[in-house]
Amino acid sequence: MGSGSFASASLSRHLLRGAVGFGGLAGAVLLFPALGWASLLLVPVGLLALRGCPMCWTLGLVQTLSMGRLRRSCTDQGCELARADTAPEPAAAPERTPAPERTPAPEPAAVFERRGGR
Repeated sequence: MGSGSFASASLSRHLLRGAVGFGGLAGAVLLFPALGWASLLLVPVGLLALRGCPMCWTLGLVQTLSMGRLRRSCTDQGCELARADTAPEPAAAPERTPAPERTPAPEPAAVFERRGGR
């Protein structure tokens, strides 16, 4: 699970996080008539469990389900998704040639003198 990943280590852990998160958000709304403003203390709990928002949790669910099942392989023609058990190993990246050296820019005073300045 690299940076930018919302996936959990296992599906059961992700579903538990979803139950706590959505339960906290629903509890905050449903318990408001009985507990008043104190019920809103469940909102941060729900958002923390969902890692920010319900969409983040949903994205994490998709990532958790596909983890280890898909492999992306990229070539010069583009990228493809394939099943991990049938996908070819990614090819080694070609070596890059060094960029040509640039000539240094002229000093500002030399440019000013060529244009007829003082």
